[in-house]
Amino acid sequence: MTRKLFFILVVMGLLLVGGTAFAEQAAPAAGGAGLDFFVKTVITAGFGMAIAAFGCGLAQGMAVKGAVEGTARNPEAGGKITVTMLIGLAMIESLAIYALVVALILLYAYPMAPRIATFVGLPG
Repeated sequence: MTRKLFFILVVMGLLLVGGTAFAEQAAPAAGGAGLDFFVKTVITAGFGMAIAAFGCGLAQGMAVKGAVEGTARNPEAGGKITVTMLIGLAMIESLAIYALVVALILLYAYPMAPRIATFVGLPG
């Protein structure tokens, strides 16, 4: 199991980093450094949420797997195992929600957002 997980993580890392080898230097935008920083912030928020969702999905899968194996070994303790599993799943899911909150803060509490919105043509 650990070899498969390690292989998956290595492949994902290579896919994430491999795109930089083919990246071109972009022409400077008329918006300047503020718009460039905002674009990087959006990309960072997206990657952060994707990593959090991936990690929480793995953790929840392992939690359910453990609960099912525990119930299969001792069916009489199924109720206690289920309650404990549900509490654990709620804790794991809260980590993804925290990552979402941080991503939303990065996107919407950005101090340059009004200037960028007026530059793009949105009502500020």
